[in-house]
Amino acid sequence: MENKEALNTLNDIKDMMERSSKFKAISGLSIVIVGILASLVSAYIYFFLGDYHINTPSKWRTTIIVALVLLVVAFLTVFLMAYLKAKRHQLRFTMDVTMRRLLVNFFVPMLAGGLLCTALLLQQHYGLVSSITLIFYGLALISASHFSYPALRYLGYAELALGLIDCFLVDYALLTWFLGFGVLHIVFGIVFMLKYERSK
Repeated sequence: MENKEALNTLNDIKDMMERSSKFKAISGLSIVIVGILASLVSAYIYFFLGDYHINTPSKWRTTIIVALVLLVVAFLTVFLMAYLKAKRHQLRFTMDVTMRRLLVNFFVPMLAGGLLCTALLLQQHYGLVSSITLIFYGLALISASHFSYPALRYLGYAELALGLIDCFLVDYALLTWFLGFGVLHIVFGIVFMLKYERSK
């Protein structure tokens, strides 16, 4: 009996440490919404360009502007829905050590990838830009998953793999963006909701 109580106590302590060191306010629905927005943006760019090939400076300028707007909207969506989830389930949502580590580990790879893409675009080397965005986004998710839901790393691995595949399919940048930022987010977000949020 004493051994069982000691084991329960250790499990409680482990759960408390897990909650205090992980950011758990991420909403699966926000991931799905980001995927839907990315899919709609991809469709808009596709019909605007007339095909999946982004092979001229004007096409790249249009694509980058729309992608940056999507990035801002996606970040605000995730942030707002995380705040609402935290408030609804009484989860921690403060700029503490855990959140700072999460943000740093996510945005350092994103910033590095963004600067690399900017340098390539300024030099009119367009071929691998889509690959780099997917690769560094995948790395950012893998890095940030250590301070949130570990399952996020699987989305990161998928984005990373798709980015590497895209290195060999440079003529289909828009298609791989659609798959990476659209389809993968929708699928992962649904799985995330079923696994972590269905009973809450």
